[in-house]
Amino acid sequence: MIALATPYLWYTTRATGIVALILFTLVVSLGTLVANRIGGTIVGRFEINELHRSLSIVAMIFLVLHILTTVLDNYVSTGLISAFIPMTSAYKRVAITFGAVAFDLIVAVWISSLLKLRVANSTWRFIHWFSWIGFATALVHAYMSGTDARSGVGLLLVGACGGVVVLAALWRFIGRPTRAAGRTALSPLARVKAPTNKRPVSRPFASSARPTNKRGR
Repeated sequence: MIALATPYLWYTTRATGIVALILFTLVVSLGTLVANRIGGTIVGRFEINELHRSLSIVAMIFLVLHILTTVLDNYVSTGLISAFIPMTSAYKRVAITFGAVAFDLIVAVWISSLLKLRVANSTWRFIHWFSWIGFATALVHAYMSGTDARSGVGLLLVGACGGVVVLAALWRFIGRPTRAAGRTALSPLARVKAPTNKRPVSRPFASSARPTNKRGR
C-alpha cells in the first residue's frame, strides 16, 4: 500500500494539476468557438461542441484527482474542506483559496451543463460566464502554489495557457461573427432591440373600389 507521505503523491498532484490546466485551457477556447458558431464542412459545429463537452469531462476527472492526491498527501496540511471553502487551509492559505474558488465556479458551470434541459436557458448562459473567472483564479492558483510554475518550463506553460485564453476572450468580444451576435441571452454582447410602436399601414383592397358600369343603358 502506498504511504500517505510518499513523494509519488506529490508528483501525481503536480502532474494532474498541469494536465488539468492544459485541458481547461482547451475547454475554454473551444467554448469560444461554440459561442461564436464556428464550424465548416470539414469540422462542423456539432463536432466542436461534442469535443468541448468531452474535454470538459476529462478535465474534471484530472481536477478531482489533483484535489484528492493533495488531500491524501500528509506532507502538506491541506484538508478536504479547503478544496471547497476559501481561507480554511493551513498550507499556503491564499494560494489554496484561489484554487477553492476556481473549483467552486467550475463545478457550478459543470453542474449547470448537466442540468441544461431542466434550467432556464438564460440561467444556464449566465452561469456559464463563470468559467472565465474560474479559469483566471485557477491560473493564479497554479502560479502561487505550483513549485514549477514560477520559473523555466512551468512558467512558460502557465503563461502560454493564459495567453491562449486571453486571445480567445478578445476574439469572443471583438471578432465575433455577425451571425453569432446577440444570441447569448445575458451576455454583454447581446443586442437589445427597442420596441417599435409603428402600426402597420392598411392598404385598401382592390375589391373595395367602387365598380364602374361601362354598359350603356
